[in-house]
Amino acid sequence: MLRFLGFGCPDGARRLPAAAVSRRRSRIRIRTRARIRLMLGFALAVMACTAAAAPAAPPPSPRPASKAEPDKGFPMRIVAYVANSGSGTASSFDVRLERPVTTTTVGSGPTGVGAAPDGSHVYVANGLSDSVTFIETTSHKAVATVPVGSYPFSAFPSRDGSQVFAANWGSDNVSVIDTASRKVIATPAVGELPHSVATLPDGTALVTNSGTNNVTVLSKTHEPVAQIPVGDFPSGIVATVKGDRVYVANTGSGSISAIDPVTRKVVATWPVGKAPLGLGVSPDGRRLYAADSGADSLLVIDTATGGVLSQVPVGKTPQGVAVSPGGNRVWVTNEDSDTVSVIDPTLTKVRVTLRTGHNPEGIAISPR
Repeated sequence: MLRFLGFGCPDGARRLPAAAVSRRRSRIRIRTRARIRLMLGFALAVMACTAAAAPAAPPPSPRPASKAEPDKGFPMRIVAYVANSGSGTASSFDVRLERPVTTTTVGSGPTGVGAAPDGSHVYVANGLSDSVTFIETTSHKAVATVPVGSYPFSAFPSRDGSQVFAANWGSDNVSVIDTASRKVIATPAVGELPHSVATLPDGTALVTNSGTNNVTVLSKTHEPVAQIPVGDFPSGIVATVKGDRVYVANTGSGSISAIDPVTRKVVATWPVGKAPLGLGVSPDGRRLYAADSGADSLLVIDTATGGVLSQVPVGKTPQGVAVSPGGNRVWVTNEDSDTVSVIDPTLTKVRVTLRTGHNPEGIAISPR
């Protein structure tokens, strides 16, 4: 994705001039539908520069799912869904048994995934077909497709499950979908190139704007009420279960911003990793997990200090992060390896590596 936007290599490697970045960013709107597919993959340029600087750690060798120890205490219904942007599908996995379940055909160029709070559905943003697919989690079948704005990058539900927010990268707005009627009920404008959404218990939503380096706060009535400046190219965003902190991955500046949602201000900025992208947070809020797409690793971060506690090697170009309901497993998609890594955060090691479709990006785990 970043190679399409003109970002150069991280951490001291060659970068494009600012003027070139600006020109490329301005051409986003007039790219053809075929060229937009490049946006949905991560930057080969970033990976090439990283490889030139230091040899990348190889991803863990895949192991048969039957050899993986069960994730004790989880019912069979807990399922992880992965959006495969290169194959127009969503792969599903049994979280307890750590093995594949099935593959569901969705729209074209799927990227982001969100899970309903009651576990009944997941929502897949189809970037190349301007839609959101509803998947029913019992049958794993696509039961509805809702047209939204241009090039939706993510689809994330409200805390009460009544709405889904689709961040429309190509039209600088958010489509708010009513999950009962499966229709768009509002389309608030946000910043440029909206990427991902986090929602809070009070009904507000926060949207990262990659093109304007800020976060838009949407009220529970879907009005933009604040813009919070963050780092360069903000992408992934996650809120704690309590909603007392929101974390933003600044992919372009190699940092993470911590936001107080009450004051709507950045309270800390942590320089971590080369190019952090997808984020996940532990149920107790004490650990933040970041996919470092520039270093092929998962970062485990102490939210009290912002310090990196460990760095776990995964596959090539990690993108999405999801945490199991009990917090004892972290799942990471590896876009350029066509795999997902399942990590035990207490042992900080990969338990198993599973095959996905082509170019996996977003991931969500049904909560029950």
